[in-house]
Amino acid sequence: MAQQNYRLIRVASADGICRATIDHPPINLLDVALLTEIDRLLAEVAADGRVRVLIVDSADPEIFIAHADVALIQDLPADDLAVHDELSFFHAVTERVRTLPKATIAVIDGVCRGGGCEFVMAFDMRYAATGAVVLGHPEVSIGIIPGGGATQRLPRLVGRSRALEVILGGMDVDAETAATWGYLTRALPPDQLRRFVDRLARRIASSPLTAIAAAKEAVAASDGDLATGLRVEDQLLRQTVAQPATRELLRAIVEAGAQTREFELGDRPRRLD
Repeated sequence: MAQQNYRLIRVASADGICRATIDHPPINLLDVALLTEIDRLLAEVAADGRVRVLIVDSADPEIFIAHADVALIQDLPADDLAVHDELSFFHAVTERVRTLPKATIAVIDGVCRGGGCEFVMAFDMRYAATGAVVLGHPEVSIGIIPGGGATQRLPRLVGRSRALEVILGGMDVDAETAATWGYLTRALPPDQLRRFVDRLARRIASSPLTAIAAAKEAVAASDGDLATGLRVEDQLLRQTVAQPATRELLRAIVEAGAQTREFELGDRPRRLD
């Protein structure tokens, strides 16, 4: 994929993994310029068949994303109060993250509030360093509400009561608490964070892209009723099994001894930690 003409993101791709590092001093403000580059990055990652995993982190060890640019709020017209048929630009970008047919991982160091939290909540997985990371939503304290998806995504992650504690209370949430609640996938010691994420990314990237995309689509169907989700899962399973490459992989693993006691109890590490 193209890695040029980014001013606010450092982009590098290798071995099925695209690493995008936000570098927008002084505070990694999530402004129109950064959102535009993120949107372009997502389009390029989606179109690149070699990329299986997108990792986003920050060049600043103290700030992942401070928050969204206040100008995004100030520029909203005071006379436009109707429900819109189309998503806002911010919502469209986060939905592009959520629906990307690749695995997405956010690696969070330092401060991440407001729009930064809303951005990472759209990722498949969110990992953060213990002792350094704070997440939070201060919007209500200045008379507005979170407008980048937090009122919808956060209750789905942590439940209504905890979401309201975060949104109405406006207090920072430490990484350990966030991980316990499900706000984060895991909180890890700073010296283990990137090592863990790298192992996970390599493991995911070793899988066929069709299986990664189908797994994400099947999990997304769990938002609806169970019977519908099971039918979607069944269909996607059959679609992946129909792939010639999948049939070859199934044949090869059986020939290698799968389903024998020796193979199943073999000394092959399967844990990431």
